[in-house]
Amino acid sequence: MASTSVSRIVPASPDKVWNLIGGFDALPDWLPYIPESVAVEGGRVRRLKNPEGDVIIERLVDFNETERQYSYAILQAPFPVNGYVSTIRVHTVPGRDDIAEVQWSGRFNPDNATEQEVTDLFTGIYADGLDALHNTLTA
Repeated sequence: MASTSVSRIVPASPDKVWNLIGGFDALPDWLPYIPESVAVEGGRVRRLKNPEGDVIIERLVDFNETERQYSYAILQAPFPVNGYVSTIRVHTVPGRDDIAEVQWSGRFNPDNATEQEVTDLFTGIYADGLDALHNTLTA
C-alpha cells in the first residue's frame, strides 16, 4: 500500500478553515478541480465532477468535528488506484490563532500503475488543493 501526505500553513484561524472545508460536500467552495458536488445517501456519499466531466464518487468513513478532521474512501474515480482512503485535518499552530495547518493524506493501492506514479499523482493533487485553499482564504 502506498501513501502520501501534504501539509500547508494557511492564513486563517483553525475554526475559519474548518468552517470552509469541514463540510463533506464543500469541495467546490475551495477546490477549483471540483466545480460540482452532489450529496447523496443523507450526505454520507458525494458525487463529484471535475472540469473534464469525470465522475468521482466518495464515501465519508469518519468525521470528527472536535478534532476538525474527516476521512473518505473513493468508490469510483478515473485514478489508477484501489483501496483509497484519505483524511483532511485542520491543526492549530501553537501560540497562533490567526493561522492553521491543514494536512491532506491518503493511502491507496496502485492499479495498473507503479507505486511512484500514484504517489506522485496524489501528492500533486493534495499540494494543488492546499494551494487553492490558501488562495481562497487570501482572496
